[in-house]
Amino acid sequence: MTLRAAPDNSVTAASETSVAPPPRWAVLAAHLTALVVLPSGLWRIALVLGYPAGYTEAGFAPFETAESKVWMLTLSVICESVALLTIGLVRPWGEVVPRWMPLIGGRRVRPLAAVVPAAVGAAGLTLIWANVPWWWTYPHEEMTATGNLVVGILYQPLFLWGPLTAAVTISYYRRHRPLRRGADGPAAA
Repeated sequence: MTLRAAPDNSVTAASETSVAPPPRWAVLAAHLTALVVLPSGLWRIALVLGYPAGYTEAGFAPFETAESKVWMLTLSVICESVALLTIGLVRPWGEVVPRWMPLIGGRRVRPLAAVVPAAVGAAGLTLIWANVPWWWTYPHEEMTATGNLVVGILYQPLFLWGPLTAAVTISYYRRHRPLRRGADGPAAA
């Protein structure tokens, strides 16, 4: 069953499929985005709870302020929330806004309204986390040797966040792009 936009741009059910279902690899990649962000977020939450998590006593001191704790908790929640949004590119709520959303609930999601922010986000995430594989080549005097190793390992998955998001975004775009009419037939992809 598909969803079609009614004249008021709300969605009604139809018997045909409007877009192809996402490929299995895209569904897996979308779910992996949430998982690659999780280890670093859990590490930051350990800091918020007062566990030094690999820092020396002097290195941990700046993280004991209320402002630092609020910032780390906020950063963890925002990162995981943004990663979870990638799942919308392979789920029905990425095509139709859930009805419980005020003002826009039930409306069809315009493909470029999902693709453009996701593509910009994927590019930004790729740039932000590009140096993570070289974590151990940078000095971390404020960390213990074991802490440096563990934190490096926990942050390594973030290197995949941008590319995974880009792959899922490309899949979403390909499934939602308008068909072009060609001279050889009624519709060519």
